[in-house]
Amino acid sequence: MTKKRKRQEDFQKVKLKVGKKKPKLENATDTTFRTKAIQIPEQLKEDGVLPTQNRKLNIKDLLSQMHHYSPGVKHSALLGLKELLSQYPFVIDAHLSSIISEVAAVFTDKDSGVRGAAVHLLQFLASKIRAEQIAPFFPLVSAHLSSAMTHISEGIQEDSLKVLDVLLEAYPALLTDRSIILLKNFVELISHQQLSKRLKSRDKLSWMLSVNPNRRVTSQQWRLNVLTRLKKFLQAVVDGSSDTEDEGLQEQKDNSPSVRNPICISWKLHANNQQHIQLFESGGLRPKINSSFRLRSLTSVMDSAEKGLSSAENLKGFIEIIIPLLIECWIEASPAQSAPILGNLLESESQQLMQQVLSIIHLLWKLTKRHDETYKMELWLRMNYLVDFKHHFMRHFPYSLQDTVKHKKKDPCKSNRNCMKSSNNIDHLLLNLTLCDIMVSLASTSTLQTDSGWLDMIRKFVTDTLQDGSKLNSKQVNRLLGVTWRLMQIQQNKVATEPLIKAVYMLYQQRNLLFPVRTLLLKFFSRVYQKEDLRTQRIRSRSKVLSRWLAGLPQQLALLGLRNPELSNQLIDIIHSAASRSNKELLQSLQATAARIYDPLEGTLVLLPAEAQRRLVQLVYFLPCLPASLLACLSRCCVMGRMSSDLAATLIGILHMRSSFAGWKCQVQDNSVNDVDYFSFLFSTLIGFSREELTSLQGIRGKPHVSQTQLSPIRLYLTDLDQFLHHWAVTEVICHSLSTIPSQSQCFDILQTGICKYLVGLVVIPDSTAGSVLCAINKLLDQACIISENLHRFLASCCYSLLYFLLTIDREDAEHLQKRDMLWRSCISALALLPRLLRLMLQSLQVSRICREELPVVAQLLRLLMQHGQLRSHMITNEFLVQQIIKDIMTLKSGEVQEQWLTDLHYCFNIYLASHPQTPGPINTVY
Repeated sequence: MTKKRKRQEDFQKVKLKVGKKKPKLENATDTTFRTKAIQIPEQLKEDGVLPTQNRKLNIKDLLSQMHHYSPGVKHSALLGLKELLSQYPFVIDAHLSSIISEVAAVFTDKDSGVRGAAVHLLQFLASKIRAEQIAPFFPLVSAHLSSAMTHISEGIQEDSLKVLDVLLEAYPALLTDRSIILLKNFVELISHQQLSKRLKSRDKLSWMLSVNPNRRVTSQQWRLNVLTRLKKFLQAVVDGSSDTEDEGLQEQKDNSPSVRNPICISWKLHANNQQHIQLFESGGLRPKINSSFRLRSLTSVMDSAEKGLSSAENLKGFIEIIIPLLIECWIEASPAQSAPILGNLLESESQQLMQQVLSIIHLLWKLTKRHDETYKMELWLRMNYLVDFKHHFMRHFPYSLQDTVKHKKKDPCKSNRNCMKSSNNIDHLLLNLTLCDIMVSLASTSTLQTDSGWLDMIRKFVTDTLQDGSKLNSKQVNRLLGVTWRLMQIQQNKVATEPLIKAVYMLYQQRNLLFPVRTLLLKFFSRVYQKEDLRTQRIRSRSKVLSRWLAGLPQQLALLGLRNPELSNQLIDIIHSAASRSNKELLQSLQATAARIYDPLEGTLVLLPAEAQRRLVQLVYFLPCLPASLLACLSRCCVMGRMSSDLAATLIGILHMRSSFAGWKCQVQDNSVNDVDYFSFLFSTLIGFSREELTSLQGIRGKPHVSQTQLSPIRLYLTDLDQFLHHWAVTEVICHSLSTIPSQSQCFDILQTGICKYLVGLVVIPDSTAGSVLCAINKLLDQACIISENLHRFLASCCYSLLYFLLTIDREDAEHLQKRDMLWRSCISALALLPRLLRLMLQSLQVSRICREELPVVAQLLRLLMQHGQLRSHMITNEFLVQQIIKDIMTLKSGEVQEQWLTDLHYCFNIYLASHPQTPGPINTVY
């Protein structure tokens, strides 16, 4: 069979017959179907439960798009999430778990735009979510972060540092809980393990810096980025440790004074079981209990990984890994590796890298001091790293920053300004100070001879820096003072410490120092003084510079005033501490400046807040002498109302303890307060107004400032309620001090002389002054006292003026109504103690001289006096006078309709006086 015939058999053509239908093909399409429209209106409606964003997508839709294969869809989903959550913040709480898990999952996304959007969304969420809310989900976030930091892609590693920045800023405590894992990730970002035959048999593999030419930045810049984050992470670990301390001065623990806040106790509340007091041995904010037993901490039952850097073993292991790598980074950036740079000049990038290296070492050193066996840890650090540090770090010390001037054709003025800023840059100072801090922590008194070479270099650098007059910021000064303090501890002799103290004092004398800088300097000098005071109990060799500094503090306090209350508080605390130790130079300076500090108008005492005023009042006790001029200032401070009545009472009590009437068995201070000056202070404070103020009041007339009656020569000046209450509270303290003086009759004579000399003859007297005088008379009066006629008449006029004022107070005048009880008691007590005073007041009631409007007031006064139980017997004695006054009133009202007040007066007279009851009841009339 031929080939042609075979091919025909395979593809035979079907022959169609005429008149028959063509057979259907096997792949023929059936066209008999019909189409119908499908309507789905429910899917077009918005979800009524979940809110949506501008694209009508709710939270579930956006989260589902996070799993899409397209980077664009995921990027738009992240942007939509931020838009939705910013419009509806309550959605965050409802879907927190899903949001956190989906956002953390894209930390390792291949697309850089998706990772960038995730970082921005995470930054937005961090401002909305509290730490306690995200804590249950933080292990998941930390795991994704670790995955991103150890990812093979360089771009993902770089973006992981941005995620780390957000978490360190928002949740440092949660992030440091997984410190061991993250610290290993930091190491792997800049290094890799050495895999050689000679190292395979060793237990600990060493690490070496890695170089990746595929990165967008140089290896040095990449290490700088990583070390910057490592420094922030270690700072968070240090801040989150149990005993948080500040840098510099607060870092040293030996002989540091403990600052304890006193507990404010209200004995009234305590007596009523409303306040409970718990006492501790060596109490304060952190009570300490003397015991030979120590409680085991929770970290002791954890494994090594859970302890983190709180374990000495883990800390040593990390130090052994990171310190060699940091030294390699230092060597690459050091001046010896930079050919164009001569000596110890540094480029900006190199300086930044070296600064981060030293900052990390400094933080690790601080962590070593948190462990119990600090001495063993310092010895281990010295043995392992002192040689390398001296060889590499101190080789080119001190370091300075090289000025790089970039010339530009445009804007030459701006170029010059940048050049000037670069030439004045002192960022290199912090680098040198951090290095000094690290090195001096490795030295001690026992190694002074061995380390004298590099210690002398550091001492010279510190002294020159303090004396060159540069404007330093608080961080630099803090580190500088910390190094200075450590140097003074290493070599504790006056020859070595006096130049350092003098250099610090030169910095302290600079003008316009920042408040944090001034505060640090004050703390330093205070600490040095306290340590010197403890040492000089055995060896009296005080620093002249320190004495000069102490002597200048009171003058600084007087000049400072209200410009900086916080700084004033610090000055007061230091002055109080030195005054309590009887520092001679300070007490002399305080005595010379006391008149300015306690000036009643512009003095420091009246300008500062209440707590500072309390400390200043306490300083009065330590003043060597209290002259009359100073007591006059203190009296004005008490009565002017610019400090509280309780504080004024404290001041009066201190002056009483300094006087000769305090009852000391032995004379504590010679002639500190003269008796005459002390009585003058008490009388001036009792009166409440100066002579000039009383003189200016004599010209005041009419209401509402003056209460005037025609039956008394004294008009009352109506003081404000606050001033009255303050003066009355001070008056009670003055009366108590006067009552404690042994010779009451002599004290009364002195008071009587003062009243007759300065008050008798005045036409206008403040109501608080009149009440205070009556209160003092009631307190001091006894049978041995002889009252002059002038004082009798003056007191009678005061009583009637006060009683008239009380009876004519308008019921709507709430301010003056609050004075009524106090003034009424004073008047009634005086009238009850002095029968002649009551008689003189009744004799002055010549109703023929008054207008008709005052008659009801006189009638009401007589009725109240007759009803009062304490005055009943005296009123019976003066029955004739009372009867004559009533007759005069009836004469004036004759021919008129008898009013109710006149009927009441007749009734009271007939009941209480006309019948002469033998046993008057103890009726205390309430008007």
